[in-house]
Amino acid sequence: MAARKGRRRTCETGEPMEAESRDAGSEGPPQVYLPGRGPPLREGEELVMDEEAYVLYHRAQTGAPCLSFDIVQDHLGDNRTELPLTLYLCAGTQAETSQSNRLMILRMHNLHGTKSPSSEDSDDEEEEDEEDEEERKPQLELAMVPHYGGINRVRVSWLGEEPVAGVWSEKGQVEVFALRRLLQVVDDPQAMAVFLRDEQARVKPIFTFAGHMGEGFALDWSSRVPGRLLTGDCQKNIHLWTPSDGGSWHVDQRPFVGHTRSVEDLQWSPTEDTVFASCSADASIRIWDIRAAPGKACMLTTASAHDGDVNVISWSRREPFLLSGGDDGALKVWDLRQFKSGSPVATFKQHVAPVTSVEWHPQDSGVFAASGADNQITQWDLAVERDPEAGDVEADPGLASLPQQLLFVHQGETDLKELHWHPQCPGVLVSTALSGFTVFRTISV
Repeated sequence: MAARKGRRRTCETGEPMEAESRDAGSEGPPQVYLPGRGPPLREGEELVMDEEAYVLYHRAQTGAPCLSFDIVQDHLGDNRTELPLTLYLCAGTQAETSQSNRLMILRMHNLHGTKSPSSEDSDDEEEEDEEDEEERKPQLELAMVPHYGGINRVRVSWLGEEPVAGVWSEKGQVEVFALRRLLQVVDDPQAMAVFLRDEQARVKPIFTFAGHMGEGFALDWSSRVPGRLLTGDCQKNIHLWTPSDGGSWHVDQRPFVGHTRSVEDLQWSPTEDTVFASCSADASIRIWDIRAAPGKACMLTTASAHDGDVNVISWSRREPFLLSGGDDGALKVWDLRQFKSGSPVATFKQHVAPVTSVEWHPQDSGVFAASGADNQITQWDLAVERDPEAGDVEADPGLASLPQQLLFVHQGETDLKELHWHPQCPGVLVSTALSGFTVFRTISV
């Protein structure tokens, strides 16, 4: 273990996993597995989860996999650390047929922490443990509505007291759905019965925009101006949505012009009402100001931000930093005060396949998480430095090659797509993958 000031750095990686020989003749201790940096698993070895590295760990499946989801902020309070936890997600499926897709609200509750290893129990204690195990079972409620076509991205916002979801469809349109009723029924079994019988099949979006003329992925609600929305498509166009009276939107038909290939992600500034960032398959990251005409709104550009597609960006709410992840597997931190230089202030290379999601921790300014097509979720802290007195690097020289700021590597998922920190439950991460949803909190964050 490499010591980190103020944090425990965890490298029994792969959930974190330990590669442990299962050969009958092998009695050696479990070995640390370093994805992409050490030898591959040998025959007879398998990855074993180190449960002591997790405060919380749960998995859930919804049938068809979800490419995208968002966490719905709730009224249960901020800074929730007491277990068991309850949380709400909004997700959209990528089913095998267009007709089989669903937009859904998930209520996950009774999420207890990981149990500490127990000593040998008596029969009475074993019975108590079985009862305890039953009481500790996690619960999942789903409210689903039909959606024609796979859902590329979902983002949730509150318009006053009304929760809504912006949905990018593979059929080329962006829709807005009201979520209030779905959130009601996952809390109330009687309301759920009425919903399933009388309402589910009739739910329709409250607004639809088909002006993109093709599909896309990029979508972001402003956190500063309720209802203000940006959408970007695979044809390089970005459109601005402005809320209008009566729960509708005016979508500017003039796209923001600058990118030469698909717009992959969009992020509103958390501090300025009119400024946003975009990234693209053209390898660039751009900063825009909507006060200018769409053809002249691009204010700053880093043309070669990554070696290839820039897939995802995240704008820090605490510092003037933008985080990006690309097809090159790199994670880069950009200081917006020095953005004109075209050089990131930090570059990290732990992922060995395209980065699929990045997000700054909502409260801890130097901490972020990333997921990759290499089935790794990594947690990082920019403030961490290696402790020269720590003995773990000498004990395992493989650790010396890891970036100092790498706190934790989680594995065990298949085809990771997206992750989000829960804004009201510090340290809790939620991810979606082909293998389903995972909710966890590590000992490192």
